[in-house]
Amino acid sequence: MGKISSFLETVDYLVIIGYLLVLILFGYYVSFVKNKKSDENLFLAGNSLGWPSIGLNMWGTNVGPSMLIASASVGFTTGIVAGNFAWYAFVFILLLAVVFAPRYLGAKVLTLPEFMGKRFGDSTRTILAWYTLITILISWLSLTLFAGGVLVKQLLDLPMYVSVILMVVLSGFFAAAGGLKAIAYTNVFQMLLLIGVSLLLVVLGVNKAGGLLHIYESVPGSHWNLLLPADDKNYPWIAIVLGYPIMGVWFWCTDQSMVQSILGAKSLKEGQLGANFIGWLKILDVPLFILPGIICLVLFPELKNPDEAYMTMVTQLFPAGLRGLIIVVLIAALISTIGSALNSLSTVFTMDIYVKKYAPKASSAEIVKTGRLTVLIGSLLSVFITLAIDSIKGLNLFDVFQSVLGFIAPPMSVVFLFGVLWNKTTTKAANLTLTLGTIISLGTGVLYLWVLPNGVYQWPHFLLLSFYIFVGLSVMAYLITIFDTKGQKDHQELLRINPAAKPDKQVKILWILLSLVMLALYLFFNGH
Repeated sequence: MGKISSFLETVDYLVIIGYLLVLILFGYYVSFVKNKKSDENLFLAGNSLGWPSIGLNMWGTNVGPSMLIASASVGFTTGIVAGNFAWYAFVFILLLAVVFAPRYLGAKVLTLPEFMGKRFGDSTRTILAWYTLITILISWLSLTLFAGGVLVKQLLDLPMYVSVILMVVLSGFFAAAGGLKAIAYTNVFQMLLLIGVSLLLVVLGVNKAGGLLHIYESVPGSHWNLLLPADDKNYPWIAIVLGYPIMGVWFWCTDQSMVQSILGAKSLKEGQLGANFIGWLKILDVPLFILPGIICLVLFPELKNPDEAYMTMVTQLFPAGLRGLIIVVLIAALISTIGSALNSLSTVFTMDIYVKKYAPKASSAEIVKTGRLTVLIGSLLSVFITLAIDSIKGLNLFDVFQSVLGFIAPPMSVVFLFGVLWNKTTTKAANLTLTLGTIISLGTGVLYLWVLPNGVYQWPHFLLLSFYIFVGLSVMAYLITIFDTKGQKDHQELLRINPAAKPDKQVKILWILLSLVMLALYLFFNGH
């Protein structure tokens, strides 16, 4: 099969250029002509979000171009087993709804570092601010930049380092031109368009492949199993069952970007219903995002690079013009995520660290200067981290994402679970788990992915490694708390977490229904 860029025609490039120009002009209008007041952008939407907005916002944050490209890649290689990352998630979304949300809303906080600051004190809040910088830099910035680099590399046949630098420059250019604000305004439209495109891909792909039955019979039976044997080299069931919960707790219950919508709920019930809604929406991830990769395996079995599965489907099944539209929407959405991550990185460092700890009397000019310098440094760091991620061998795009996230998750999962579920947990236990735990967890990740790479050396599955680290850090947090008797006394002055209200009847019924549907899916998609 030829290069993906060879399938693009003049009309596709015209659509790409035209769409980008429209975004820049619209961004200029939003930023300079309309001149909206900055205080109109309320952080939590005035605690006015209902359950539909919460569910759609959370799904929109979770679903993006990176996910489309990576999910099709893993669908091509291993089938629907990666659907566990979408369907198994309902357990941890339920945990967010009934365990964490009552505490978060009861504490009336704007951010999760603020919540943990009330729970353990300012020292923990400061450490969490640094931890947030690390997670933004790696999970939201570098991984998205990596996905964008892969896309640009496929389209323009450029080296990865050139593609990555181009993406950073594009993001900075859009921000300077006001285009980033335009993308923020059109983000809902773009997400709906991406979802619609995936649905159209599935319909066209199923039709061209000769129907669902033919697709089912044309790939290995294991492609239709959610749980694979314990000796499977890609996703053994034991790794999924034990390892994914660590990532699930971190991502769904403690990551600011995901929990943000819950914090903005008009009531606890709306927040719990919104969480339930995204649980239903996550069911769509497998047919919309993973199935195109399986269809690609049937239609184009000679494809050598699984990471090209999604774009191969786009270029082969869509007509000229529509190809260009989809590609530019992917690029624009990636730029939006990269720009937003840079902005978040700048905001957290400037306000939560620089101003709060070192320059409380800083002038507006100094704050702006620091913010711009942070964006520059963050951009440079993200380029190097992205190139390091690109050097990982033996993993497809989806596995790269999940393995990196798996090594970020354990410290936060331990601290939040202990902090919420065990009142005796002390500040010293939380702080040491966050600091020492981060060194241990990320250090293990560096060894696994680069220094002593898996494949060359025998390692447990990365999800099992995440589980082992979690268990070790949990034991450490427990022992520190038991022996830190002074810390337990000091804790009486900190926020005592009240279990708060129980879910009402409607919430319980909807969660029971979702649980039954998920159980049915797991029974159906096994034994093939």
